[in-house]
Amino acid sequence: MVRFILFFVLASAALISCKKDALKYSRVKQLTTNTTYRINNIAVLDDTICIAGGGSTFYSSLILRSADGGYSWLNDSSTVAPKEMYGMGISQDGRIFLSGVDGCVLHSADKGLTWQFHRIDNWLVYRGGSFTTNDTGIFVSTVLQRQCTITRVDTAFKIIDEKTFDFGLNGILMKDSRTGFVYGYGVIMKTTNGGNTWHYLKVDGDNFTAMSRRGNKLWVCGSAGSIFYSADEGGTWQCYRNGNDLTQKRIMLRAILFTDDQHGWVAGEHGVVMYTNNGGRNWMEYERFTDQTLRSITQCADGNMLIAGDNGSIFRIAQ
Repeated sequence: MVRFILFFVLASAALISCKKDALKYSRVKQLTTNTTYRINNIAVLDDTICIAGGGSTFYSSLILRSADGGYSWLNDSSTVAPKEMYGMGISQDGRIFLSGVDGCVLHSADKGLTWQFHRIDNWLVYRGGSFTTNDTGIFVSTVLQRQCTITRVDTAFKIIDEKTFDFGLNGILMKDSRTGFVYGYGVIMKTTNGGNTWHYLKVDGDNFTAMSRRGNKLWVCGSAGSIFYSADEGGTWQCYRNGNDLTQKRIMLRAILFTDDQHGWVAGEHGVVMYTNNGGRNWMEYERFTDQTLRSITQCADGNMLIAGDNGSIFRIAQ
């Protein structure tokens, strides 16, 4: 009984503190997308072009394109894959790859003006991927968070090789053609030879859902609300927020973005958005402007933030 009372007091104090210290935006605008499909990824390509991808799991993909810096969006219904797109990768030469259910991949070499449909013929659910060289792509899949495959393909999307593990993967982030990371259910792995081999990094404790990189610095967030940081490309890690700590407010994080070494954002379920100005050591929650799950964050050329998520939602935010 004493333990229960102590837990209740600590939890209440944490909730009151979060509410008291909630940050406010100077302006939040929900943009018109003309869709109710889920948006899983949003990216800024240059000063004017932005791309968003998603869809409805078993019915259709979704591609949105902005040509005015993210202020207005057009639904590209001319190119439709038969299933939802979960992952987005942008290669070093600017090619865009959307990947999703049943091995479906959409590919654009002209900043989203036109798209080509491909299928990786193992028909897995691909959470992310891109081409690390001109002739080799790496894509990662999950099966109910219990099994994953890291698949390398050629330019015709024919399988070169596959590596299977007993956990799910949620994404891939490649630094260059040789060095990169995959992250998922209780695990982060790294390659330094273009995906020939992968080794486990010494970090666990959450289902890792998103990663942000600046130079050798990495930040990763998880579905239990954990946030970890590495200053040496994954060699060592610090836990900046422990999602399993019962005294912390319970949140489910889906996206993370650092715009420099100090300033970063995370977003997740029920419209949660948090901000740090000290590299992730401490986080402050913003007042919620939606109850939709938020799944991706990017920064526009003018400094505004774009946050996208469920029910076709894209929000443009000025601090």
